[in-house]
Amino acid sequence: MLSRSSFTSLVVGVFAVYVAHTCWVMYGIVYTRPCPAAADGAAGGCVWPYLARRPKLQLSVYTTTRSSIGAESNIDLVLNVEDFDIESKFERTVNVSVPKKTRNNGTLYAFVFLHHAGILPWHDGKQVHIVSPLTTYMVPKPEEINLLTGESATQQIEAEKQTNALDEPVSHWRSRLTLNVMVEDFVFDGSSLPADVHRYMKMVQLGKTVHYLPILFIDQLSNRVKDLMVINRSTTELPLTVSYDKISLGKLRFWIHMQDAVYSLQQFGFSEKDADEVKGIFVDTNLYFLALTFFVAAFHLLFDFLAFKNDISFWKKKRSMIGMSTKAVLWRCFSTVVIFLFLLDEQTSLLVLIPAGIGAVIELWKVKKALKMTIRWQGLRPKFQFGAYNDSEKKTEEYDAQAMKYLSYLLYPLCIGGAGYSLLNVKYKSWYSWLINSFVNGVYAFGFLFMLPQLFVNYKMKSVAHLPWKAFTYKAFNTFIDDIFAFIITMPTSHRLACFRDDVVFLVYLYQRWLYPVDKSRVNEYGESYEEKSKKKS
Repeated sequence: MLSRSSFTSLVVGVFAVYVAHTCWVMYGIVYTRPCPAAADGAAGGCVWPYLARRPKLQLSVYTTTRSSIGAESNIDLVLNVEDFDIESKFERTVNVSVPKKTRNNGTLYAFVFLHHAGILPWHDGKQVHIVSPLTTYMVPKPEEINLLTGESATQQIEAEKQTNALDEPVSHWRSRLTLNVMVEDFVFDGSSLPADVHRYMKMVQLGKTVHYLPILFIDQLSNRVKDLMVINRSTTELPLTVSYDKISLGKLRFWIHMQDAVYSLQQFGFSEKDADEVKGIFVDTNLYFLALTFFVAAFHLLFDFLAFKNDISFWKKKRSMIGMSTKAVLWRCFSTVVIFLFLLDEQTSLLVLIPAGIGAVIELWKVKKALKMTIRWQGLRPKFQFGAYNDSEKKTEEYDAQAMKYLSYLLYPLCIGGAGYSLLNVKYKSWYSWLINSFVNGVYAFGFLFMLPQLFVNYKMKSVAHLPWKAFTYKAFNTFIDDIFAFIITMPTSHRLACFRDDVVFLVYLYQRWLYPVDKSRVNEYGESYEEKSKKKS
């Protein structure tokens, strides 16, 4: 059987191999080997860029309710850019007519053509085009009201919203269309074309050489949930912002892989909102910072695992509650469960929700250990039994109760006052939403106060040897990593501020560790002392 140290080493080794493999894969994505014959001027086996001929191009954007078109019937031209310069960035907003079929929860498609100037797209044999839906289906956000007065956040409620069920998906308008053209005069090796780019390439034979036409790409990662607009039956026109920018081959390949990854997440059950959180990491972040984010996220995952492992190992072996604040354990359990329910009610990203759920389960198990609780079933009815505390544990409980007595004078009025203020001034979806928000605001704003009983117990006992320092260390690393993620992943503001609050608490614990040096006669986190171990050996 593997020891704890060897198991940890194995996990760290697997993690290092995973990071190295990912770096190698990323290098293979951004680097493409050019055609070796191109350096000698030979044409054999090479695929040459048509853009190197510097043709005069035109960009045309059409809309239609059909997913394929064969002629110019039943289509609307919404944007026409003559003398299109592939090097020049632009952004234009146009009004698009919304057909009746689309207003009745139908789909509207955008056909983007890049063709020779002065020639209609369907008459140009060297045109390239790409199709993208301008609509998507999503459950609308529930309306928030004042629970006391019934006043809505919007003064006018449309008839459609009154009749639609909250869980019924409705058609939403994508108000942004982001276009890219790969502008590098890159010569591909025809025998080893990258599979990701190949599906966007259209080849033509010009004399003895094979050329690829301009690679046109629609950036789906830029379609964010915040830009979506609900399509009502009375809507006849909607705005569409068309933006264009050139793109390099390396970034194009990386973007294709990221879009495929987001699509895979949606196939595995991720909602539009969950996928949007992943999109935000890529779109709203600089590529160099994104690379740093990958390494930070990987280490966060490692430290999360090691923290959970050491925390479970600590509580599994713990036989005594000497020096441990039971109130602090109960509070951590309550606050973790409330935070999980709050994040669930806010429909937060799964990137935040899943770790919070795992943490809640672990905290519930720790409460069972701290209270020395055993559960026996009498038929279908559970019977709870609690173990007895020894004299040292009772002394710890006295310190714990003393700290909670002073703390309650400050904490309870603040929480009740905050809940009453939010009920009068803030709009919520339901009474449950208000209750969860009131609890979680108390947890976030004053939750660090419930960590004070443990600090008080440490002060009274003049020792920190009973604390799980390995788990604390890993959690501390994750706390500092959370400070970085607080600016990257979309989350409620209160949850973001709580990340910085934990930094302060951990620094206080570090100060106490320095203030109270190790005393070998005191018990450690497993209820043992160094001197007791020595006597047993002798």
